[in-house]
Amino acid sequence: MTTPSSKPIRVMLVDDHTMVRRGLATFLKAFDDLELVGEAENGQTAIQLCAKLQPDVILMDMVMPEMNGAETTRIIRQQFPNVQVIALTSFKEEELVKSALEAGAIGYLLKDVSANELVRAIRAAHAGRATLSPEAAQALVHAASQPPAPGYGLTERERAVLALMVEGLNNVQIAGRLMVSPSTIKSHVSNILSKLGVTSRTEAVTLALRNRIIS
Repeated sequence: MTTPSSKPIRVMLVDDHTMVRRGLATFLKAFDDLELVGEAENGQTAIQLCAKLQPDVILMDMVMPEMNGAETTRIIRQQFPNVQVIALTSFKEEELVKSALEAGAIGYLLKDVSANELVRAIRAAHAGRATLSPEAAQALVHAASQPPAPGYGLTERERAVLALMVEGLNNVQIAGRLMVSPSTIKSHVSNILSKLGVTSRTEAVTLALRNRIIS
């Protein structure tokens, strides 16, 4: 409950399914200390709204068309570091959990979470505390116990750049796709070549395909 001296936690919803957003919006209205300030159906809109609305906490779907939740989270956390993001998704795959947390999400919950658990997570995120669903925590434990795969030293962003290199994109095109500067991509490519122990983009692409470094 809010007190005369406190403000409600400003929450924004990002999900490409209208019914999911409606359900969450109804849920938020039941708590006096939570305020729904905006909704977005995709990552691009979420970034634009974030700049305008300055929410405290975002509930972020991970699997969306055009721009996925991890990439949206990464951009929002870079541009608006005071905004906390909770991944709220139907999926518990290790790669999704890892990519969300590496992007800067402070929590990872499944959509079958109870109302009380979700509101606790929102309050925790606002206070700077992390919340992971048991399934997400288990996925991280399992991932940590696995032997390193070829290319394991690549960061999530470097793997994304490498995937676009495999598609044949040049640095300028990759920069446009990932919404960063060409100089940033040049740095990523240099790191990729170094970590893979190769001297050219062609060698990097060949090695990536041969060893299935990217999915």
